[in-house]
Amino acid sequence: MPSVVRLTTAGLAAAAVIAGAAGCTDIDEASAASITRGGLASAMAGQFAAGSGITYTATYQVGGDGSATITRAQSPTRTAYIYPGGRLVTGLHGTIRCTGDTAPTCTESDPDPAAAAALADTRLVTPEAAQTMLNAAALDPDAIATPHDTTVAGRHANCLELSKVDGTLASAFTVCVTNEGALASFSATIKGEHADMALTAYSDKVTDPDVFITPRDAKVTSKRAKFPGA
Repeated sequence: MPSVVRLTTAGLAAAAVIAGAAGCTDIDEASAASITRGGLASAMAGQFAAGSGITYTATYQVGGDGSATITRAQSPTRTAYIYPGGRLVTGLHGTIRCTGDTAPTCTESDPDPAAAAALADTRLVTPEAAQTMLNAAALDPDAIATPHDTTVAGRHANCLELSKVDGTLASAFTVCVTNEGALASFSATIKGEHADMALTAYSDKVTDPDVFITPRDAKVTSKRAKFPGA
């Protein structure tokens, strides 16, 4: 299992300055502020990247009254995102997209590493989507980042409040990540609607192995590529 570095808000800020200042000497205040902002976003994006390499089940409250789960497993690497109205399963052997909570309609297709980052029209914001937004903030010289620590579902989490970010789903958003690298909470206004989700339970195990397979009552369509002689 890969190690995950525990970063507090102070640690994030220190890592941001050290990373940005490496190889530099005279840094004015404006440059230092930019380095800290970019470094904070980059450091948190790195925590999410580390979190993709561990096994866990995270349960969330989404949209005030909904429930969602993100389950990651390794060997082989695969992730299941189950949210109100559907699910997405990604892995080395293929992708499953479903709509509907009961007797869903599912499409099985070839592996799509970008599927989770592009998950849209749902109340679930994936860690991959949050990581993409953080990477954009890290490169935006006008973005503003304010860090703080909090506790979500009994777990320590590092948070960033970001604003004036271009090229993302929302120009302003707040995102928190646990020490393990799991999404702890997310809040923003996306396409005129408020997106709000928060961790309610966390396990370092896969609590339901069936989340990685197509539901038994699903209507399934296959869009896997067909190769000559296959």
